[in-house]
Amino acid sequence: MRLEAKLALFNALSKLLLVLLGAVVIPPIVSRVAVAHTDQRLHEKRTEVLELIERNGISAFVQGEQYADYNILKQEYITLTALPPSPDGRHDPHPPRIFDEPRQVDNQVEDFRILSQQFTTAGRNYRLEIGSSLATVELLTDTLRRMALWVLVIGALLTIFTDAAFAHALLRPLRQLIVRKLQGVHHPSGFSFAPLETSTTDFRRLDTSLSDMMRLIQSAFEKEREFMSNVSHELLTPVSILQTRFENMLQDPALGHAHSLKIVESQKTLYRLRNTVKTLLLIANIENEQYLRDEAVSLASVLADVTNELEDRLAQRDIKLLEDLQPDYVVPQANRTLLFTLLFNLVSNAVKYNRWGGSILIEGKMAEGGYRLSVTDTGPGIAAQHLPHLFDRFRRFQAGASAPEGYGLGLPIAKTIAEFHGAPLTVTSSEGQGTTFSLHFA
Repeated sequence: MRLEAKLALFNALSKLLLVLLGAVVIPPIVSRVAVAHTDQRLHEKRTEVLELIERNGISAFVQGEQYADYNILKQEYITLTALPPSPDGRHDPHPPRIFDEPRQVDNQVEDFRILSQQFTTAGRNYRLEIGSSLATVELLTDTLRRMALWVLVIGALLTIFTDAAFAHALLRPLRQLIVRKLQGVHHPSGFSFAPLETSTTDFRRLDTSLSDMMRLIQSAFEKEREFMSNVSHELLTPVSILQTRFENMLQDPALGHAHSLKIVESQKTLYRLRNTVKTLLLIANIENEQYLRDEAVSLASVLADVTNELEDRLAQRDIKLLEDLQPDYVVPQANRTLLFTLLFNLVSNAVKYNRWGGSILIEGKMAEGGYRLSVTDTGPGIAAQHLPHLFDRFRRFQAGASAPEGYGLGLPIAKTIAEFHGAPLTVTSSEGQGTTFSLHFA
């Protein structure tokens, strides 16, 4: 999962947890707020009533023993009740207190939040009660609860989108670093050393470190190529000199038969050495791009030359070669000589490591994004643990007297030529079922 997706998922989960926590915590808080709001309104009305009594007198309200005022929906009421004097003749006022109690209003019993206060005026005790229906409190509580939850949910959604947008903008330099500098880069020469435009110090340090590392790798590659090229050139001269001397020695009539056989064996060893040196020089020249790709080459025509070259070996091992190119493909920018070497090595390997009386299928067809050419044999296959190292130089996985002769450079050459033409070379194999090498021309 991408880093940006992980950050977005974390933000979404954290906001969801916040909403769930709010759903648990908000209701009791809102209930307390609603009750406190109702109590405050009761205190404000008590103050207004007492001010009216002080200004207009108690007689303006209480004509007999009691005064009552109810609103039309019976949601609020105010009562003033005259109290009998205390036995000792003293007045006994008490501060306001608030409580919940059911009261009967017009033959209906309603639960009220009641503020009650006893006060004295005009030498007599009175009780003031101001009530607010608990249904009103519950309605206010529900309203506040819904409002708070909606605000929480909308706020969480807004923060999710803003966090995602911020993460997207924050990680844009990292995406550019991956796409522009790392994705599809198979060689240091394909790396872009242009500095990354970012204000984030960590990304700038990462970009600088990658550029420094690629410069070191590129320098090591160049030194390796130069070394391989120089060594190959330098070795060809003494090899040629030794080969000439051996040939001159074989022409000496005084040379004994035993010594002649030893010289011939030495010539074979020298021949293998010369082929190895030439192969290494070929790889170095390809990697140093000393070959041109200025031809439009038909794969069918190159394969025809390859099959003609290998016709005797196929007949010797009784191997059937089947070609199925539907259709033929013309590589627009290619080097015919190198393509011949590439396909020759692949088909030659299919012959060399095939079983007697086996078969080879060369199949070409249009695939997604290009043309796919595959070479499949019916040989013993390759073990899975060997596949990652199959294109290593001088690496061979068969040993002993039954192993075909080779130097472990055929597949490295094929891979180098394939990369030179921008056609990735891949391999799939199952033990006992054969091996398939595939080229994908874009």
